[in-house]
Amino acid sequence: MNKTAVSDSFLRLVKIMDELREQCPWDKKQTIHTLRPLTIEETYELADAITTDDWKGIKEELGDVLLHLVFYAKIGSEQQQFELDEVINGVCDKLIGRHPHIYGDVKVADEEDVKRNWEKIKLKENKNKTVLGGVPTSLPAVVKATRIQEKAKQVGFEWENKEDVWKKVEEEMGELQEAITENNQEHIEEEFGDVLFSLINYARFLQVDAEGVLEKTNRKFIYRFQQMESIATASGKALADMTLEEMDAIWNEVKKQKQV
Repeated sequence: MNKTAVSDSFLRLVKIMDELREQCPWDKKQTIHTLRPLTIEETYELADAITTDDWKGIKEELGDVLLHLVFYAKIGSEQQQFELDEVINGVCDKLIGRHPHIYGDVKVADEEDVKRNWEKIKLKENKNKTVLGGVPTSLPAVVKATRIQEKAKQVGFEWENKEDVWKKVEEEMGELQEAITENNQEHIEEEFGDVLFSLINYARFLQVDAEGVLEKTNRKFIYRFQQMESIATASGKALADMTLEEMDAIWNEVKKQKQV
């Protein structure tokens, strides 16, 4: 990494942000609240690029996210809340403080020790008043469930092995079936939620990113469904006019093809 080039390019971005804030009608009007939905969109675009290993896209989206960070810092400075250097030094201090195995004399055996120390330090800083503190309420449910389980793990509230976790999945599925038999919608929804939560827990034990693999499955379904539509159209038919058996036959053919 060329640190001089990084420094120069970052200062260039800061200068451009200053100029846009002073001269561009659109940039002058933005607030932290008007930027928020745009930032969320940019973050998801970065996530999409990561999911597909699109390195060109990742580079572009990282730039967009970085722009937003500088934009927020500019507004913070205008509001006399904080300066950009305070933001940067703040995260530097945080990283040093939360990595005592690098910048101190703490010994760690593996990454799990690092995670446990991280959570303990956050509690001491009073950053999180409870073990599950710091999990954003607006996180997507699958991501939130994963983070909750990971935080609980750091204090020892964790299954010993994946076999026990799978037993829990089966137990929850049995309870869901019982709720379905009762025909109690509220109970069905509760037990269905428990099944999902336990499956996400099992995914952690398999070292699987539940959110990530679900998105890959979404993309796979979209691709196959659209291929099925194309094949049906080429044969002069619409999916709505086909029987389930006809669509299933096309679907099975599409499954044999390699997704592009």
